[in-house]
Amino acid sequence: MDLDYDPMSPRWRDDPYPVYRALRDRAPVYFAERSRAFCVTRYDDVQAVLNDPETFSSRAMFTVLMNGGEEGMPSLRDWQTLKALVRLLIASRARPLAFLNGRNLIASDGAVHTGMRGVVNRGFTPRRVRAWEPRIRELVDECMAKLHGSEPFDVVRDLAIPLPVTIIAEMLGIEPERRDDFKRWSDTTIHYISGAGRANRFADELTRAIAELTGYLRRIAKQRRRQPADDLISVLVSTQDGEDGLTDVEVIMFVNLLLVAGNETTTNLIGNAVNALLDHPEQLERVCADPSLVPSLVEETLRYDAPIQVIFRTATRDAEIAGTRIPKDSWVAPILGSANRDERRFDDPDRFDAGRNPQGHVGFGFGKHFCLGASLARLEATAALSAVVPELARLRKRHAKVERIDSFLVRGPSRLELVPAA
Repeated sequence: MDLDYDPMSPRWRDDPYPVYRALRDRAPVYFAERSRAFCVTRYDDVQAVLNDPETFSSRAMFTVLMNGGEEGMPSLRDWQTLKALVRLLIASRARPLAFLNGRNLIASDGAVHTGMRGVVNRGFTPRRVRAWEPRIRELVDECMAKLHGSEPFDVVRDLAIPLPVTIIAEMLGIEPERRDDFKRWSDTTIHYISGAGRANRFADELTRAIAELTGYLRRIAKQRRRQPADDLISVLVSTQDGEDGLTDVEVIMFVNLLLVAGNETTTNLIGNAVNALLDHPEQLERVCADPSLVPSLVEETLRYDAPIQVIFRTATRDAEIAGTRIPKDSWVAPILGSANRDERRFDDPDRFDAGRNPQGHVGFGFGKHFCLGASLARLEATAALSAVVPELARLRKRHAKVERIDSFLVRGPSRLELVPAA
């Protein structure tokens, strides 16, 4: 196989795993010239990068998301990127210095990240997450009702998307009458930041959506400071144990992170699990016969077909990975999807085994930036799969070829319509 890989290219979107194997065997640290990133593909090396934020800073994630995954990843010194960023700041009436100096959970390290993580963790304690289980199951039942109608049931459109978006909206305390607006803002943000619209990522539609969302969140944050409620925004802005909550700008940036990272992770986890089961009928039969395997199915899906395939880091100093020199300020791309298929860590890694329960996979990342909402995503996916798996034995995919979402960061079906098998 010709090693001509780039993490942002759509060339390997349908099935990246063969090229991952070739990279692990022949070039475990591969320099992708177009995106100028050192791609790290073996499990131990990926863990080493993620566990060393002092050497491999997460600040790269801000530039990657702002750039929308275009090849070459310009910095904020790039005129087009800077001009577009200024447009967004003006439209959302955000003060540039407050925006640039605000703490961003996904793109900060050290004491800044630790402090912010301590604040946002308040909203994702085990007790708070468990309290959402009845509502999650209620929403799953509402979504599943469409399966018994006359129209094709799309696992993505009808279950995997509305479930996490609704839960996030309700967690934040979005008023019921504004949830349609919130869903529109969420869809638009995801479409342009990490989805098919990212080539035109500073389109007027995105600018309007961000301006509307920013204005709304700013009003809610100010209101919650005056009159706290039992919701996530109240938790985020409150002062506890002498530690200040988030500023208005930090609330806005965190909610946008929830929209892109939180919703996409759960959506694609559910879609990938259903797709894998339909492609492996013996595993589907196994889980149908033993529903207690659903939590293991969730973990195996995170390993076998990770919803987040790649993340990015910046080398803060000269470093070395697997004998390859990494110059200071270089981009480093730990390939989570490859690490999870590394035969040096997992036996027979290309086999989908719903009973495997793979310990140590990096489907939710690793280290200090381990996914904040992992427990919520697991809860939502477990509830959704517990409901849909018993129905799958009588169903099939409407289209043999599953179209993948157009994203450089995440992996999942863009649609997954089910119809009766006979």
